[in-house]
Amino acid sequence: MTIDLKKAQKTLEARQQELANLSANSKQSRDPVTLDQQSVGRLSRMDAMQGQAMAQEAERRRARDSVRIAEALKRLDDDDYGYCIECDEEIAPKRLEIDPAAALCIKCASRSEG
Repeated sequence: MTIDLKKAQKTLEARQQELANLSANSKQSRDPVTLDQQSVGRLSRMDAMQGQAMAQEAERRRARDSVRIAEALKRLDDDDYGYCIECDEEIAPKRLEIDPAAALCIKCASRSEG
């Protein structure tokens, strides 16, 4: 099974756009929480702060995914896509189908997690 590079590129670009849209749409959720007790009660403010923290973490994950996608697109441009950045072995096409931004083969990914 070979890798469809055009399909991978389209998938990566679509995901990158989706992340940018999600980031733009959730900007207000990440804004500082008002500490004015006259307008918001203590529990409501705590809920708002928790929501803000969750939105900020989601944004950090989106940023991390966006970097992975940009790196995968660069590997496509450099004709290095589909090869492990650690051992230079081919990444299984099924792995790339599931995660087109994958940079490591299963063996190297397993080593880096443990």
